[in-house]
Amino acid sequence: MSIITARMSIADNLAALRARIEAAAARAGRDPATVRLVGASAISKGVSDAALLEALAAGVTDFGENWLQEAEDRIGRLAPQVGSRATWHFIGHIQRNKAPGVLRAFDILHSVDSLRLAERLSERAEHPARILLEVNVAGEASKYGFAPSEVATSVAAIARLPNLDLAGLMTMAPQVADVEDTRPVFRTLKELAEANGLPELSMGMTEDFEVAVEEGATTVRIGRALFGRPGEATK
Repeated sequence: MSIITARMSIADNLAALRARIEAAAARAGRDPATVRLVGASAISKGVSDAALLEALAAGVTDFGENWLQEAEDRIGRLAPQVGSRATWHFIGHIQRNKAPGVLRAFDILHSVDSLRLAERLSERAEHPARILLEVNVAGEASKYGFAPSEVATSVAAIARLPNLDLAGLMTMAPQVADVEDTRPVFRTLKELAEANGLPELSMGMTEDFEVAVEEGATTVRIGRALFGRPGEATK
């Protein structure tokens, strides 16, 4: 499976990605319009302001950042050019003491990984905050998130908290040699979401987004295949 690089323009990369999403959705009998592409535009991954603005001009309207301070600076810096055209997604680990800043800066939080964090967000939110629960489906020690067995009770508890709009679940699949090995991870997340009445599934990145779309992803988070490899995205 080919990987798109920055040798093509971001607009070209985006067109190729959309074609691949459409093909994956067709294989699953899905409407490709139900899949949102979030450009994983983190400064820490080498994505410059210029590259983000190029993606915006090409038609990307959703951007994902994973470090609060860098993102706050960028969002403020680009506000005159971006305005309300962009939706900002926080896709990194959220420290509880950073809850007020994350709530101020971002429209959607993908990585709520504990009940204690949800409680802190609920306490600090001034209006309903749209959140997804991060689930560590594969049980990797290096990753955050709820265990699959904790999802039902956690969803019930979080649903009772004020100022939170619990929309769905998020996961990151393990890095594997054969992308087909990610399929059970994505399928499990979909089953958990359906069992708990949650419509949104944030899953799939550059290496595995097509499998994720086939398994029901409503959001894919694409960095390298859109912006290029680290270092290339700033050129």
